[in-house]
Amino acid sequence: MSLQVKKNTFAAWWQTRNEMEKVKAKKHLGQHFLKDESVAKAIADTLTLKGYDEVLEIGPGMGVLTKYLLEKPITTHVIEIDTESVAYLDAHYPKLKDKIISQDFLKYNINEVYQNKQFAIIGNFPYNISSQIVFRTLELRDQIPEFSGMFQKEVAERICEKKGSKTYGILSVLAQAFYDTEYLFTVNENVFIPPPKVKSGVMRMTRKEDYSLPCSEKLFFTVVKTAFQQRRKTLRNSLKTLNLSDNLREDTIFDKRPEQLSVDEFIELTLKIETDGVQS
Repeated sequence: MSLQVKKNTFAAWWQTRNEMEKVKAKKHLGQHFLKDESVAKAIADTLTLKGYDEVLEIGPGMGVLTKYLLEKPITTHVIEIDTESVAYLDAHYPKLKDKIISQDFLKYNINEVYQNKQFAIIGNFPYNISSQIVFRTLELRDQIPEFSGMFQKEVAERICEKKGSKTYGILSVLAQAFYDTEYLFTVNENVFIPPPKVKSGVMRMTRKEDYSLPCSEKLFFTVVKTAFQQRRKTLRNSLKTLNLSDNLREDTIFDKRPEQLSVDEFIELTLKIETDGVQS
């Protein structure tokens, strides 16, 4: 590496460090500001730009990821609950004019902006609400063909996990029912201000070409959530509250524990329960 390149790299790092000090990370919002430009660019580059021309960044903070999104041939909106960060973004990113949503993503009616159009979601997600962001994305799956970003490493792994693992659970099954999931790369603690106590992981979800289920989606969600609430028990015991017939409960699938069932097997199970007469 030449001396000039080293100087430029240090200058960029120093500028980023100083910028990060302008907005204080707030613990109650789960904020950890990413300071590594190469990681930010790598996250932005997880977008495939297929099937949409708009992207929503959740929790942009001071825009370390945003700047790379603004370079792409898509329209970028950001949604940020921290008013201090909103003011910073407004002052430093003129390209975001009229595209900063000062709201809570979990409560905001996103169609005030997107009006039922297709859009991707990306972000360095606050750890304390990251799972809720995924569940909200699943609710909006008709509009979200792609979702990528950074989570606590264990959460990113859980979303992508397959059957048979102790970390395979509700989030794994529900996400994989509608999306293909990929764990992309791990991010160390020292690239954040302040550094979290755990490693982070970046993952991507790509909506399946056919993401409709052959069973009641409401009942499917109920079956998955009910089964994993007592994951150490067999399905015969954990699903007692669904008032299944004695004949159905003799099916060998009920001898298994929930982590032993693939997504397709959970769909099969839901169809059996639906046929048995349980109301969705």
